[in-house]
Amino acid sequence: MLEADFKYIIDTFFALFSMVLIIFMVPGFAMLEAGLVRTKNVSSVLTINVMIYAVASLAFLLIGYTLAFGSWENSNMSIWAAFLFQMAFVGKTINIMSGGVSERVRIIPLAIFAVIMGGFIYPSMVNISWGADILKDTLFDITMHDLAGSTVIHSTGGWALLAAILIIGSRKGRYVQGGIRVIPASNIPLVVLGAFLLWIGWFGFNGGSVGSISSVENANAVAKTIMNTNTAGLAGAIIAGILMYIRYKLFDITMILNGALGGLVAITAGPDLFNMYVPILVGAIGGALVVFAVPVFDKFKLDDPVGALSVHLVNGIWGTLAVGIFVPEISFMAQLKGVAIVALFAFSVSFVILYLINKFVPFRATDDEQQEGMDVNECGVEAYPEFKRAM
Repeated sequence: MLEADFKYIIDTFFALFSMVLIIFMVPGFAMLEAGLVRTKNVSSVLTINVMIYAVASLAFLLIGYTLAFGSWENSNMSIWAAFLFQMAFVGKTINIMSGGVSERVRIIPLAIFAVIMGGFIYPSMVNISWGADILKDTLFDITMHDLAGSTVIHSTGGWALLAAILIIGSRKGRYVQGGIRVIPASNIPLVVLGAFLLWIGWFGFNGGSVGSISSVENANAVAKTIMNTNTAGLAGAIIAGILMYIRYKLFDITMILNGALGGLVAITAGPDLFNMYVPILVGAIGGALVVFAVPVFDKFKLDDPVGALSVHLVNGIWGTLAVGIFVPEISFMAQLKGVAIVALFAFSVSFVILYLINKFVPFRATDDEQQEGMDVNECGVEAYPEFKRAM
């Protein structure tokens, strides 16, 4: 067998294996969100996650991939493997958004937006960062280093979520007479399962983004990337747990897990560039940002049941800027410019599209429908029919 053929086969297998790990994040998001919402909304959350994967992926197949990369040509691996790896990412931008508007969002308008995100918004972000770069040498040319999408994926989803929350509003009863009503998670074991499925998926998310494993140099780069990814998650979990105990003298497992996810989001921009110690700092700051950002968003009545704004938007920004801070060869201003361009495009386009969809197919369920639960009104199937549903 020729060496070139061997490398082609190995890198094709690597892309497919990484894709499978990333797809594990689909049930990861589903379980995390199902555990954090009330039992009367679980079937709706699960249905939304399934539909997001289906419609966003199909939109990316038919429209988005070519928009992002210009063509299907690839000399390093099978074109089908290259597509499947990139396709695995696309639903994550909507997953980020769907969790943050859960318990009051309707399925049909969200599915419509998923098509637009998968076919246009996300591919446009990829185009000017990793892809064909149709805006090269213009004011909107992005030269930032963002290995696996702290900004391109996580912040894009976060900006879309912020736009959606501003349009849809908060859950009924979340903010009452100037106070914040605590709505506890319904199933902590599912939250833990979902978070760890996401954590495992991140190894394919970041490791696979190195692009090749068929040489000693690339194999070492993949291993280093995965190690740094895991390290940041560990640091985020630890610092979130410490901060919660200092503040409340209690260990909140949901906040510890969100701290880990915050660390994982933060490291996603540069795990291939950092030494083994920097990810500890990047992840720890990411975990701390989650703890501090959650009450800030609540103060502004931005109702986010799963903490997606704090985990994905805030840490997507932090992780991208961290590359410019800790890697001398990378321009901080280039990183900042990339963050700003994505923020401007993703938020403004998402807001306009969401606003227009909402005019014709309202996103927000009525107060009575929220009271009864989205499972009954949107799915006709309750996840826990033997339980008395909490109102």
